[in-house]
Amino acid sequence: MNLTQIRRSLLAGALALPMLAVTVPAMAQQAHKAQGEKYKIYLSMSYIGNDWQAEATNMVKAMAKTPALKDRVNLEIQVAGTNAQKQIQQINAMIQAGADAIVVYPISPTALNQVIKRACSKNIKVFAYDAEVTEPCAYNVHMDQTEAGTAMGEWLARKLDGKGNVVMITGVPGTSVDKLRTEGAKAVFAKYPGIKIIGEAPGMWSQAVARTELSKLVAVHGWDKIDGLWMQVGCYTADSMQIEAGHDAARLLPCAGEGSNGGRIQMLPAATQVDGASGTYAPMNAPRFSYASPPYSGALALKLAVEALDGKDVPKLTVLPLPKITNETVKLCKGGTWKEMHEGCNVFVPAIVKNPGWFASIYSDQTEGLGLDAALNGEPDPQ
Repeated sequence: MNLTQIRRSLLAGALALPMLAVTVPAMAQQAHKAQGEKYKIYLSMSYIGNDWQAEATNMVKAMAKTPALKDRVNLEIQVAGTNAQKQIQQINAMIQAGADAIVVYPISPTALNQVIKRACSKNIKVFAYDAEVTEPCAYNVHMDQTEAGTAMGEWLARKLDGKGNVVMITGVPGTSVDKLRTEGAKAVFAKYPGIKIIGEAPGMWSQAVARTELSKLVAVHGWDKIDGLWMQVGCYTADSMQIEAGHDAARLLPCAGEGSNGGRIQMLPAATQVDGASGTYAPMNAPRFSYASPPYSGALALKLAVEALDGKDVPKLTVLPLPKITNETVKLCKGGTWKEMHEGCNVFVPAIVKNPGWFASIYSDQTEGLGLDAALNGEPDPQ
C-alpha cells in the first residue's frame, strides 16, 4: 500500500467514527430486545401535590402493565418536587444508571435542557409530557396550552356577552402550561373592553388551594361583584362555595375550568339520577366549559418512547386534541372502561370516583385498555 492509499484508508476510518458512535448505542438497544431484556425506562416527576399528577403517574404505571409492554419495560419512578436542580440531579443519575428512555414532567421548559442534551448524546430517548421542553433533541407530548386558555376565555366572554368582572385562578407558576394558558385567556379578554379582571391568584392546580385563594378574592370583592370565573382548576369548588354562601343552585356563576369529575357531575341536568351523588357533588345544571389537560399524556409518552427505542419513526412533537365539554356534551359513564369511553362518555359516578377533584378526561384512542381503573389504581382494563 502506497502513502496515498494509507491516507485514504485513515480518512475513511475517521469519517466512520461519528457514525459508529451513533449506531453502537442503537444496536445495543436492539440487542436488549433481541435477547428478551426489558428496556430500562424512568419516569421523572416534578410537582405531585394535586390529583392530576397522581392520575398521570397511575396511567404511566398502567401503560407499563398492558399486554403490549409488560414484558418489555422495566419502569422506575422518581419525584423531584418543584426543585429544577433536584430534577436535573435525578436525570443525571438516570443517565449514569443506564436508562434507555426517560419520560419526564418538566418543572421548567428550559432548565433541564443541558441534562436532556447529555441524555440524548448517550442515545437515551427523552419524552416530556404535558409541560414542554425546548431542547431540540427531546420529544414533546402535550396539548396546545394556548388553545386551552383561549377556548376557556372565548366561552366565558360569550357567556358574559362581552362584559363583566372576571376572577382568574391560575396554575403552578413557572411552568409552561400555566404561562401559556393564562396568556391565551388574557389575550381574549383584552379584545373585550367590557370585561375586567378584578382578581387573580395561583391555584396550583389544586381544589384545596383554589378554595383558599378564591376565598381571599371573594372577601375583597364579594360574590355580587363577580360575574364570571376562569379557573385552571377549581370550578367544582367555586360552585360549592356559592352554595355554601346561600346562593341559589339555579343561578351559579358561569365558570370556564378544568375537567374535574365533580365539576362535570355538576354540569349534568339537575334531575339526573347519579349513583353516589350528595351535597354539591351532584347534578345541578351548572353553566360550565370543561377543558382538560389529559392525564393520559404520560402514558402515551411511555408508549411512544418504546416505539422510538424499537426504531420506529416517532414525531418530535405530538399535539393532543383538546377535550371541550359543555352542558350539551357531558355524558355519564356507567363503569368507565376504555371501550365505554370510546363510545362517548366523559364523567363518572361519585359512587366509584369518591374524590370530586379527580380529573375525568382520561380517554385517548391511542391508549387502548386504559380506563378508569388505570387512572385510579394504575391497572389496565382486564383482558
